[in-house]
Parts: sequence; structure tokens; C-alpha cells
Amino acid sequence: MLSTMQDVPLTVTRILNHGATVHGTSQVTTWTGEGEPQRRSFREIGARAAQLAHALREDLGVGEDERVATFMWNNAEHVEAYFAVPCMGAVLHTLNLRLPAEQLTWIVGHAADRVIIVNGSLLGLIAPLLDRMPSVEHLVVSGPGDRSLLDGARARVHEYEDLIAAKPTDYDWPELDERRAAAMCYTSGTTGDPKGVVYSHRSIYLHSMQVNMSQSMGLTDADTSLVVVPQFHVNAWGLPHATF
Repeated sequence: MLSTMQDVPLTVTRILNHGATVHGTSQVTTWTGEGEPQRRSFREIGARAAQLAHALREDLGVGEDERVATFMWNNAEHVEAYFAVPCMGAVLHTLNLRLPAEQLTWIVGHAADRVIIVNGSLLGLIAPLLDRMPSVEHLVVSGPGDRSLLDGARARVHEYEDLIAAKPTDYDWPELDERRAAAMCYTSGTTGDPKGVVYSHRSIYLHSMQVNMSQSMGLTDADTSLVVVPQFHVNAWGLPHATF
């Protein structure tokens, strides 16, 4: 005999919906180094994640299980990608910006990344490598940075805010198998070429619950979490998901 009590898939989508509704007024705060910090509520993050998913699907043709890479610092837009990409059925691929050029180009090729979302301040690192990344068709640039570094690039260049601006703020998220890939990263400091590691929706959900337990980090809605672990490093220890 099987029970059907709470018989629902444990997916990143459920984390997003929970945070954007139950904790909708909580905030993601990004310090940019200039002026006042940027503040965006969990509800706004949910709406913008939906807009990003529409843009990736409809404008850039991202399909199920396709990898979408990020080359970004810790910021609200990176959190939006953390949810938009896996919730639409694709796979978030965080690129470690500390890796040497030859490893980065190998990783992008091995993962067959067609889309990279990149912070403008990091264009100086990735622009010289694009000729060695033939799989990359689209660059989505977020935040300030010298776009002239991309002059002559084979990949199409899109502005993050322009790309999502006119998109709906809700998305008919698919009901996914909890065992499906949600995110991936590649190892560093090992022998030979880096190795890909894939996180399932289920593993991310369970890890988020574990982080919030009293004998772990014990986070509650009364806490503020300063996430200094890079989002490109093991999902920032799962903190973006756990806080939602």
C-alpha cells in the first residue's frame, strides 16, 4: 500500500512560489559599490524570473534540459536566473569566473552552452574567449560595463533589462519530475579536465530544508543572510534557495 500524503514533486518551482507568496515582502539586497543598495522583494524576484523565463524560451529558443550559463557576481539578477532557468525545465550552469581561460572555454564547450548571462563588469574576462566558444549564440548582459568589448562578437548581444521588459510577470511553470537536472557546475583543482556535477530539483529542495534546520544554519524569516559564498560556487551553499 502506498500513501499519497503530501505526494508532490520536490522542485525549485515550489521553492520559488513559496518565497514569492509567503515571504513576498522579504528582500534581496544587492550592493553595487555605488550609492544606495538595490533592493528587490521576493515577489518582484518571482515576477522577474517569470519574465526571464519567457525571454529565454520565446526570444532565445531555450528548450527543456538545455543549459543556460551564468557568468555573474552575487546579485538579484543572478537570483532571478537561479529560479527562472530550472523552473522552466532548463538547467542552470554557473561558470566559475576564477577558472583559467582554457578551463572556462572547455567547460562551455562540453556543456554546449548556447546562452550566457553575464554581468557587464565581467565582459573584460569573457569577451576575449568568445572566439573559442563556438556553441555560444547569445550573450545577455546585465548591469554597467563596457559593451564595446563585444564589438564584432559572433554571438548576439542582448541587454538583460530590455530583453525582459515587455514580458508577462507570470509563467505557466511546467510540472517537472523532481529527479530532473536543475543546475550544474564543474569541478576545479582536479586532475585532467573539469568534471560536470548535476543537482536535481529534489536535491536542491532537500538541501534547502536542511540549511534551515535548527542544528544547521537555523535560518528563519527574522534573519538576514549575507551570502558571501559566490553564486558560481556550489550554488552559494544553497543559500539563495534556502532563504526563499
